[in-house]
Amino acid sequence: MATIVALKYNTRSEGAKGGKKTRKKFKAIVRRASLGVPLLTKTFTSEGDAAAWARKTESEIERGLWLDTGKASSTRLGEALATYKTEVTPRKRSASSELSALHIIEEDAGALALLDLALPRLTGADFARLRDKWKRDGVKPSTIRRRMAILSHLYTIARKEWRMIGLHNPIGDVALPRVADARSRRTSNDEVTAICAATESKELADFLRLALATTMRRGELHALRWENVDLDGRIARLPPEVTKSLKGRNVPLSKTAITVLKGIGPRKSGPVFHYDPHTYTRAWRRAATRARDQYLDDCEKRGVEPDPHFLVDAKLHDLRHEGASRYAEKKKFNTLELAAITGHQDLRMLKRYVHPDARELAKRMG
Repeated sequence: MATIVALKYNTRSEGAKGGKKTRKKFKAIVRRASLGVPLLTKTFTSEGDAAAWARKTESEIERGLWLDTGKASSTRLGEALATYKTEVTPRKRSASSELSALHIIEEDAGALALLDLALPRLTGADFARLRDKWKRDGVKPSTIRRRMAILSHLYTIARKEWRMIGLHNPIGDVALPRVADARSRRTSNDEVTAICAATESKELADFLRLALATTMRRGELHALRWENVDLDGRIARLPPEVTKSLKGRNVPLSKTAITVLKGIGPRKSGPVFHYDPHTYTRAWRRAATRARDQYLDDCEKRGVEPDPHFLVDAKLHDLRHEGASRYAEKKKFNTLELAAITGHQDLRMLKRYVHPDARELAKRMG
């Protein structure tokens, strides 16, 4: 039942005599606790406006169309990001990398004065400004899309789990940059050998050789345990929680992969590799830099022109790309079998990793 309450208040009149003048405001009160709706109030200068709002609100409640935006209106973006960081991100496999991305989002959103705005007040135009800043900073399109995906998920969580019913997600109104940075770089045996020779860590060298032989992702290799490795059956089992698809899979092991694993020293249980995934990436970069410097020194001593591409822009993830390409070139496997080796669920994504050598194709064309 709606109630309209008249409120009296005094204002000072203008003019020489001054004095006080009594005015009225009207508070509309809607009670629907039986339907799970909190007490709703709103103040108007007109009794008719107050009554109209009350009727409209009651009608929306009764038809199930009323949306509670109170909590959203009082929650600023900065507060939402902080809550997301502590409640949502830790549940993800990519928690450490997402925390880094959230730190950048907070810093850049703060520079654009967005952190103090309530979630419903932020529009697509506000986040477009954030996108444009990242573009000016030279951030890759794929990275911008990942950061925007985090912000979009924040709004989804706010609506579904934080009871901010009816909250509009403005990220859907932002035109995201197209990703045209799919890598096609091949990694040669000489490059892998040079990096393995340059590293001071045998574990990194084993990690790299197994990555190339199995096409496993960095996180999958890091999570590999001896109790899930069957050397006789030539299978490595990955549980659902460590795969990108969260479905789990069996990875076939080539003779090269078996040789690497036996060289590590098989155990009954425990992790095959022991360092944090990011440690391998950092070690790869250091080893690649040392190997490139050594290569340039050797070329200078021998008086030969160095290859400008050797170990330049080489990335750890390229080993997965290279392994998939090599298996594709052997023509021993059809597309579905190749996907079973690499673990790709989407064959379109598999196409990004497989780049047969055009010279080999030309030879087979006759």
